[in-house]
Amino acid sequence: MMDTYRHKGMRKQLVDSLREKGIEDEKVLQAINAVPRHLFMDNAFINFAYQDKAFPIGAGQTISQPYTVAFQTQLLDVQEGDKILEIGTGSGYQTCVLLELRAKVFSIERHKSLYLHTKKFLHSLNYNARLFFGDGYKGLPAYAPFDKILITAAAPVIPEELKKQLKIGGLMVIPFGEGSTQRMLRITKISETDFDTEQFGNFSFVPMISNKSFNS
Repeated sequence: MMDTYRHKGMRKQLVDSLREKGIEDEKVLQAINAVPRHLFMDNAFINFAYQDKAFPIGAGQTISQPYTVAFQTQLLDVQEGDKILEIGTGSGYQTCVLLELRAKVFSIERHKSLYLHTKKFLHSLNYNARLFFGDGYKGLPAYAPFDKILITAAAPVIPEELKKQLKIGGLMVIPFGEGSTQRMLRITKISETDFDTEQFGNFSFVPMISNKSFNS
């Protein structure tokens, strides 16, 4: 599938709409503009790829709406070379936005079918992230510490293991809460035992799976 002038034009319109909705970080907007979102979606949704909406990607998961991706990424304050742990690879769209910001991305996916598909797909697009099949609540202790941690699913608790894997001064962005609505939090690690928490409004995410068998 191609990335045509038409797709690029629709992507620019999407970026303009995100700017109007309050996304101010031009680096984030440029990253959104660079990633061909239509390639990450089922053919049935291709014509809707640049609407600011979430769409199904299989395994009960969704590709987040672009505003949510941009908002979380802006909160993460990504700097070139940042080592970022992403919990919930999904389609890989958010992963690629982080890569466009020149971050080093380590991403975990709990659903094996999505993990296998996305790993192959990102490779075909020449996006180079380190992808893992595993439990997001456990993180990747062997690769810690991380400058930033981004959680892309609703977390009923803030995982202690992930807090341990964040470097001092690092940031975690997490949709926190159960039910249909979560509070977007940004947590700054002040010391090994002290954390500062900020709130940034309500969002809706699919739930983060905990203590269950892996899904195929």
